[in-house]
Order: sequence, then structure tokens, then C-alpha cells
Amino acid sequence: MTATQWLVIPLIVLFPVGIWWMRRLWFWAVSERRLAQAAETLDRPYAPAVAESQSWLAAWLFQAGYRRNDATLLFLMATAASTALAGVVAFGIYRSQVVTLLETVMKAIPGNVGEVFLPLVWLSPLASIVVLAGLPAVLVRARRRRRVVQIEQDLPLTLDLLATLAEAGLSFDAALDRVLETQRTERPLAEEFRLFRLEILTGRSRTDSLQRLNRHVNVAWFSILVSALIHAEQVGAGLAATLRAQADDLRSRRRERALAMAMAVPVKLLFPLIICFLPGIMIASLGPIIFQIVQVLDQFTRSAFGG
Repeated sequence: MTATQWLVIPLIVLFPVGIWWMRRLWFWAVSERRLAQAAETLDRPYAPAVAESQSWLAAWLFQAGYRRNDATLLFLMATAASTALAGVVAFGIYRSQVVTLLETVMKAIPGNVGEVFLPLVWLSPLASIVVLAGLPAVLVRARRRRRVVQIEQDLPLTLDLLATLAEAGLSFDAALDRVLETQRTERPLAEEFRLFRLEILTGRSRTDSLQRLNRHVNVAWFSILVSALIHAEQVGAGLAATLRAQADDLRSRRRERALAMAMAVPVKLLFPLIICFLPGIMIASLGPIIFQIVQVLDQFTRSAFGG
């Protein structure tokens, strides 16, 4: 099978699948806009954050920090543009004869070793399409991970401050206001708490607001805190004791997580040691000996067979 067939056949197969997928995502985006407009007509607080009317794509973008009403549509447009760019790049790779040049180089490697990598060379245009088409999703995923890391970094200190202010006699709302005054606006945890405070001010119940806050953040450590606050709200337990217990528990979990990461370092170092360092050490230590053995065997065969 030639390189042209390797390029054309996957494109013929993937083109109708991509058209069907983009059509489905477009219908999802239209439904999202209609639901958002319906939420605005009902005067719901913070209409873009209506989790009940969000699909998985809109909820994923919302958790990553993209909270405009047209975030889903913009994401679909960016995906379509990157897919078109990927097609142009793949066509340029094919027209520039790079695949043919790489195929010639691989075939020129002695011992037919390069023929093992020929399928990778033939699939390189398709790989470029996949990489460039998935670039918007990769960027959103990276931002979501960055937000999770920032929330996990800010949560222990914020929880300690809330527990200290609650033990001093302040209510949860007053303590939260004091904490948010010292937090930077671009930090995701402070942004989520400000959204929670706005929902409380608009008349939503505390339990419902905490549940929505948990869905917006969607971090394991934060979910445990929200569950404890909802339980304390429902049974009437002391807020200061609940926050202090959660702060101590979070501190112990962070310590256990740091110990687990430290214990996993030798296992993670095993792969680079075997792949990178061990071959170099073997070549440096056994290379001269193997070279001398080859020379001795060559002299022996020549003297034995008269070569």
C-alpha cells in the first residue's frame, strides 16, 4: 500500500464521521443557547451557571473557567477551525514529499531496521490531523487541570482562615467576606466563593448554593468540605467545630498525599534509568570488551579458514 492510499483511505472514512459529530455538537450548542435564554426569562440567578440545563460539554467548559453564554459555540468554532487547519497541514505535508523522503531514509537504514517504522511515516499526516484537531480540547483540559491545582493550593489556607474566624465568633458569611477581601480576584477558589455569595444574596438557599458550588468546582477535597457544611447546616451543628475538623483532616490528607508522592519517586525513576542510563552504562563498560572479542574472533576465523 502506497503512502497516498494510507493518507486517502483514513480521510475518506473519517470525513463522514467528522461531519456527523460536528452536526451533533452544533445541535447541542443550539440547545444550550435556547436553555440559557429560557433561564434568563425565568430570572434565575446567574443564568450561565444553571447546571441543570448544561450538557457535558458546557459543564466541562464551565468548570475549566470558560463561562460566557457562547462558550460552547466558540469552542465548536475553534475545533472546526483547527480541524480545517489540520487538513491544510496534512495536505501540505503530502504535497511537499516529506513522506516520500522519510520513506527513502528509512529504507536506506542497513539491516531493514527502518522498515519497522514505515507505518509511522505513512500515518504522519493523519497524526498531524488528530493532533491539530484536538488542540482546543487539550487547551481546555490544561486550563481545567491548572484550576484544580490552584484550588487545591488555596483550599487549606482558606479553610484555616474560615475556621479561625468562625472560632472568633463570626458567622460563615461574615468570615467568608473577610477571607475574600484578602484573596486575589483571579484565583479560581475566590471566584467560586464570590459566585456562591452572589447566589446567597439573590435569595437561593444555602444548601442549594453549596450543592451548586460543589458542581461548579468538582474537586474531590472540596466536595468533602461541602458535604460537611451541608450536613452541619441540616443538623444544626457548630460551624466552628466543623470547619476546624475539616481543616485538620485536609492537612492530614495533604501530608499523606505528599508522602505517597515521595514514595512513588523511585518507581517513576525506574523507567528513565532503564531506558536512558542503563544502555549508556552497558556500552561504556562492555563496549571495549565486546570490540576486543570481535577482533579476536575475526583473527581466529581468518587464520582458521585462510582468509
